[in-house]
Amino acid sequence: MTSNHTDCHYCLQSLRGRKYALREENAYCVTCYDSLFANPCEECKQPIECDSKDLAYKGRHWHEGCFKCAKCSHSLVEKPFAAKDELLLCTECYSDEYSSKCFHCQKTIMPGSRKIEFKGSSWHESCFVCQYCRQPLGTKPLITKDNENYCVPCFEKQFAHHCYSCKKVITSGGVTYHDQPWHKECFVCAGCKTQLSGQRFISKDEYPYCVDCFSKLYAKKCAACKKLITALGGAKFISFEERQWHGECFNCAKCSVSLVGQGFLTRQDDVLCHECGSA
Repeated sequence: MTSNHTDCHYCLQSLRGRKYALREENAYCVTCYDSLFANPCEECKQPIECDSKDLAYKGRHWHEGCFKCAKCSHSLVEKPFAAKDELLLCTECYSDEYSSKCFHCQKTIMPGSRKIEFKGSSWHESCFVCQYCRQPLGTKPLITKDNENYCVPCFEKQFAHHCYSCKKVITSGGVTYHDQPWHKECFVCAGCKTQLSGQRFISKDEYPYCVDCFSKLYAKKCAACKKLITALGGAKFISFEERQWHGECFNCAKCSVSLVGQGFLTRQDDVLCHECGSA
């Protein structure tokens, strides 16, 4: 701006025929304006004079020629850039240094592009697809198998077992009984319907029973202690003439010696060893 009628507000020298700059409605010669108000360049530390373009970012200032990527030195003027630890970087350099790599294609996920976070890894939105139908998964329900992701319909078609009881798909967990898959919640006692997953149970006629139900319905009573005889833990029992004994209860009624694997005699309801039976 050239003046023909005023003086510099600071040095009071005439501005007639000279360039000057205005600040808060006061006119300054170029020299005074630069010394009083010019911002120092963040890069070269020299003042950015009033006849130069002042580029500002978050309170810091650069000459147009100094506004460059801190790594590759390419100009950032009118280009997208990113800041890291007070350094300005072009998008390419920033991506190489700091951006996530796509778990699928291993290429950089550029700043500003959409990405998917899943199980601690990052994916391009276009790479996060069903392994079978290749449709984008986005935020849809999915199932992972062998580090591959599937939409629910594709997983069910390819891999899922169907519960022997309810015939519905088993998507996770489950129980195998008689070589058939079951939902944990469907694998229940045939008597009281209590869930048996993780519990002790006994099979009878192809049906599973909890210990209590099996004992009430089918277990025999020991002829000696009168307690129920169950098959849990492979427990042994002795059967003779429609009577049963726990292995540890099958003893001589007179001397209490164990008769398991031994010959014995009977006298009315008692079982006796040969020595006591012959006395």
